[in-house]
This record gives sequence, C-alpha cells and structure tokens, in this order.
Amino acid sequence: MPEREMMKKIIVLMFMVLLPIAALLAGCESPDYTGNTANDSDTGDNSEMKMIVNVNGTEFKATLENNSAVKTLVNIIESNPIELNLRDYGGFEKVGSLGFSLPSSNRQITTYSGDIVLYQGNQIVMFYGSNSWSYTKLGRIDDLRGWKDALGRGDVTVILSVDSSK
Repeated sequence: MPEREMMKKIIVLMFMVLLPIAALLAGCESPDYTGNTANDSDTGDNSEMKMIVNVNGTEFKATLENNSAVKTLVNIIESNPIELNLRDYGGFEKVGSLGFSLPSSNRQITTYSGDIVLYQGNQIVMFYGSNSWSYTKLGRIDDLRGWKDALGRGDVTVILSVDSSK
C-alpha cells in the first residue's frame, strides 16, 4: 500500500509541475514581424501602405497594416501630418497621445523594436525593445538602422505623414 500511495504522489507532483509548463508553452507564439494575418485584415487589398515617421528630424519609413485603425489614421494624415510628443516608458518604448481615438482591434501580441501600435485606442506606442500586451498593430519600421538612437532618451517629437513615393 505505501508504494501505491507514493506512486500517486509522484503522479500528482508531475501534473503540478508539467501542467503549468504546458500551459505556458501553449501561450507562446512565434514573432509576428509583419503582422499581416487574416485576423488583422479588413479587406483583401494587398497593396502596401507606407508612412513617414520623422523622429526629432530623422526620417524612417514604415510599412502599415491593413486594418481599420490604419485606414482611419492614413485618412487623417493624408491631408495634414500630425505631430506627437512621445515619452519614454519602461526603457523599451515611447508612448504619446494622438489627441483622438482610432478604431481598435486589440489582441495579445509580442512587439519588437520597430513596431508601431495603438494602445487604448488613442495612444501611439513605438518600440525600441520588446513587450507583450494587448495592442492594435499599426505598422513596422522598414529599416531599423539608427532607430534606437533616434528615439534616444527622454521625450521625442514625432511627425507622422503619408509616404507618397511608394
């Protein structure tokens, strides 16, 4: 009888250890560098939209997602580029208020340096590090050379405009 009880305890212990590990692994996802998934897309339009992201005078191009938030943002900045003041948060991102809300389709994602997301429907977040949270992905910087240096320390001024050169 003691051997049988010992075996039960071992099995219970194994479940207590392995079950949380299995749950953790099931929640992992591979990096989504493009963000172009069926869940993000509103239409079948595959043409890439581009945006100019000017950070304190240094210009970067970003490839935009195909979702309602991006379409609304592009409609706004086509006629008038917007200037944002972003502050550092957590040592891995810059965040600032848009001053208006965009439609959101939040989902849990892991962000990487160069990702641009919408947070709480009215804040832009630009990453120079990584984070996992519920965001609406807006786009990604095409060429990260100089990205982290441009964002630098402290507050930055960012101007968003449509890239008409495509």
